[in-house]
Amino acid sequence: MPKSKRDKKISLTRTTKQGSKLKQSIMEKLRDAVDHYENIFVFYTDNMRNGKLKDVRNEWKDSRFFFGKNKVMAYALGKTAQEEIHNNLHKLAQKIEGQCGLLFTNRPVHDVVKWFENYSEPEYPRAGTRATYSVILNEGPLPDSFIHSMEPSLRELGLPTSLQRGVIQVLKEHTICKEGALITPEQSRLLKLFGHKMAMFKITMKYAWSKDGSFHTLFSE
Repeated sequence: MPKSKRDKKISLTRTTKQGSKLKQSIMEKLRDAVDHYENIFVFYTDNMRNGKLKDVRNEWKDSRFFFGKNKVMAYALGKTAQEEIHNNLHKLAQKIEGQCGLLFTNRPVHDVVKWFENYSEPEYPRAGTRATYSVILNEGPLPDSFIHSMEPSLRELGLPTSLQRGVIQVLKEHTICKEGALITPEQSRLLKLFGHKMAMFKITMKYAWSKDGSFHTLFSE
């Protein structure tokens, strides 16, 4: 009887000190997941937020998400035809690069792709992203939700403000950000304070492998 690919020993000498218990444990968990789930996906996230990811995990309790060092995940699956633990799994392992994760699931590939294509959640933009629209503050008082103790912090963030009879006043029209421009750390904080969720948290499934040995590119830029 031919030896099972699952029984192969994979060395971590190229990624860490030999015998690292933590990384060996991660590899074993990944390899066990390969045995228990029919499909594996490589996915990427836009505007990653732990809170939003937790919500997704709750929706997919019958499946399993993995994040970790790319080299460890790739070696666990097998980066070459000689190292892979299931047929053609090396094709998926070779796509583990950049800021990505793995989804293990028994749900059909089509259902997974459709669910994530339809899923997105608005989120506050981080510094370094581009503003999707301009935000301009008019001269005058800010809403009551901006309490007087916030005035010094608002000035530090670049707003032309003053405190008048306990009310924060914007002294002149001020542009927080311009459409298409990169957002600064200060602008990012202001956009959050003023409730502008111009970013979107989204998970994109890019590659899929199934236990029948099939491999698919689901999304290409």
